[in-house]
Amino acid sequence: MLDENKKWGRLWGIGVGPGDAEWLTLKALRIIQAVPVVALPQNVRGGPGMAYGIIREYLQPTQKVLPLALPFVLDGEILQKAWHVAVEQLIPWLEQGQDVAFLAEGDISLYSTFTYIARTLQAQAPWVAIESIPGICSPLAAAGVLHTPLAIGYEKTVILPALFTLDELGHALDWAEVVVLLKLTSVFAQVWQLLKSKNLLEHASLVEWVGGPQQKIFPNLLDLADYKPPYFSILIVRRYPYVF
Repeated sequence: MLDENKKWGRLWGIGVGPGDAEWLTLKALRIIQAVPVVALPQNVRGGPGMAYGIIREYLQPTQKVLPLALPFVLDGEILQKAWHVAVEQLIPWLEQGQDVAFLAEGDISLYSTFTYIARTLQAQAPWVAIESIPGICSPLAAAGVLHTPLAIGYEKTVILPALFTLDELGHALDWAEVVVLLKLTSVFAQVWQLLKSKNLLEHASLVEWVGGPQQKIFPNLLDLADYKPPYFSILIVRRYPYVF
């Protein structure tokens, strides 16, 4: 039985940006270095994942790093179980009065696992204080390295998780001036064919691992018919190209 009368710690959700450690906000850095426990998604080998690679140079030796198993799957039952297991790992630290920072790539509010972690914790311990610190999100970072604005003037902009909204993509391309696609690895071939049918391959740019040492930029998709981008990829379609 959880005791709400104890002095509980605070859960921070912190966006650490998509890759470049210097893109951290000053507030994010201050909180990350101040908390005793840093929680983050683990990699496929069970160790700290991408978020850790971004901030590890800023951590203190005395801080506890807590990797959490948060799988990249679509199965709702598996995900629900993972969120509950993760929260069970966080609660003992919070119950001791220790603040915990949950770190996520990009921004903490844009398709972030933190939303589910926070909601699960609230259901079990609604008295725990939860705060979010925004970070640079991958669409903005990708636009930056492409030397193009994400949107200007009258332009309508859509951000879609391509994996879940492939059927809606054609409609979005008909009415929006800018379309940003995330989570497109498994459906890239279909996306490529759709963009080809609309004569938009020259107007689409792909950025992989934005901000990281392995960053790769494709200014257009003309030669990428059989390509399969990695998970951390952003596709930006601008019907009216603009370069700084």
